[in-house]
Amino acid sequence: MPDAIPLLRASSLRFSYGIRPAVQGVSVSLAAGEFVAVLGPNGSGKSTLMKLLLGQLRGEGDVAWEGKPLREWPRRELARRLAYLPQNPAYDPDQTVADVIRLGRAPYWGAFGLETRHDLQVVTNIVAELGLQELVDRGMNELSGGQRQRVFIGRCLAQEPAAMLLDEPNTFLDLKHQVELCTLLKALTRERSIGVLMASHDLNLAGAFADRLILLHEGGVAADGGADVVFREELLSRVYGLPIRRIEGGGGISVVVPVG
Repeated sequence: MPDAIPLLRASSLRFSYGIRPAVQGVSVSLAAGEFVAVLGPNGSGKSTLMKLLLGQLRGEGDVAWEGKPLREWPRRELARRLAYLPQNPAYDPDQTVADVIRLGRAPYWGAFGLETRHDLQVVTNIVAELGLQELVDRGMNELSGGQRQRVFIGRCLAQEPAAMLLDEPNTFLDLKHQVELCTLLKALTRERSIGVLMASHDLNLAGAFADRLILLHEGGVAADGGADVVFREELLSRVYGLPIRRIEGGGGISVVVPVG
């Protein structure tokens, strides 16, 4: 049997801000039902890579979603297949939770932004799935950081996407909400076969939940694989510029900690 076409296949991506290279020869793939975390220090190219994969930036190299080159996807059709959560999602403080989640259906709206019965049902289902029933009529400015981030995930899910690209979604969340978010993302990959590509600063959280890790360094791929491949002391110490030690925990889980 031929291999299944991956959701994403990108090769030899390059992009520079002026004379400063941001992404250098990066290749990345994502399969349906796979949770991949992109790691690396500030300036390693994580956010730029996300924008290249979405077509928000144009550089060198090839990007294909579901076997079709990115340049051949109509924007509206692509928005039905890919959901993107930036580092600082914009919202109107006067919008309710329901309003924000409903915006995820925008790529499906007909003329004049009219919603169908299916659009309304999708929003209702997501509110229930994410446990947002008690918040649905609240304004976004009334929510905690963790609640707000859950709403933004709901907006992504309302697109009924094949893949979700999340740029450091754990920023500003406490540890409990970080774990809850990663648990949710892991469940979505298993239950809906959604491919998740998440940029993250948290090595240990990514190592605990992601199926595969991609470590970026100065715009290039320093390692791509499981935690056993990426969590190497010499490699991480070089990439992050400080001594890092790997500690073996129970259940085959490894954690890494800075030394000194």
